[in-house]
Amino acid sequence: MRRSYNLYLFSLPALIVLVLFFVHPVILTFDMSLTSFKGIGEAKDIGWRNYERIFTRDRYLDEIWLTLWYTVIVVSALTVTGLFFAAMLHRLPAIRNFSRAALYTPAMMSFVVVGYVWQFLYSPINGGINVALRDLGLGWIEQNWLGDPDIALYAVAFVQIWMFTGFTCAIFLAGFANIPEEIGEAGRLEGASSWQRFRYLELPLLGPSITVSVMLTTIGTLKTFELPFILTKGGPDGATRLLSIDIIDNLFGQYKFGFASALSIVMLAVVLVVALVQNRLLAEKE
Repeated sequence: MRRSYNLYLFSLPALIVLVLFFVHPVILTFDMSLTSFKGIGEAKDIGWRNYERIFTRDRYLDEIWLTLWYTVIVVSALTVTGLFFAAMLHRLPAIRNFSRAALYTPAMMSFVVVGYVWQFLYSPINGGINVALRDLGLGWIEQNWLGDPDIALYAVAFVQIWMFTGFTCAIFLAGFANIPEEIGEAGRLEGASSWQRFRYLELPLLGPSITVSVMLTTIGTLKTFELPFILTKGGPDGATRLLSIDIIDNLFGQYKFGFASALSIVMLAVVLVVALVQNRLLAEKE
């Protein structure tokens, strides 16, 4: 009993911080979402009208779908690229430290800096990508990368993938470090190739690292705002207008605090549902 009491006692500061800075703000946000508050004046209670507007208009349902699709693209690519580079660096210890630092550097940069640099690179006239393609004789591949609704979302997703590949690579390298060397040696003695050792020995043991990587990148991507806003501001023609952009636009652009709060609660619900489903599925795979 005393040990149990001590555990609860030491958990109390964390619980207090959680309640004050997460639970309480969420409750206040939900309360505001049931009003038509404009930021000044009295908050008029309108019931569930904000939520009815969200779920009865195609625009907001499309934004939820677009946010989920963007997350699928980014998380899938980050998992594959991070795992690929981690597997390569695990087998090349001579360049591991330098390469790990180089890969992780973009993740330490400001979203604003990264956004404006890639906005220049994507420029359709004198942007670095199109100029390089012309110099290589591949001018037929040139695109208006951020101005074409068919490819703008993928162009924005590529920037986020480039930025955080080093982050997922670091997680997987930590997972490789926890794999006993005897397992690899046993595979070599049995004549297993490098691919066979990775596929049948290492990959199953990377289950916990995959779970952590997918969970963190999913939650971060669902909430992403900076890169789509800086690169396209939700355009062209709403092709990159994620739910987070609409929340900021309603909050600071139109001063619809009540409606922005309702969108925030919907986003929180989406994040929680996706995270819980992912955690259950990935835990079973482990």
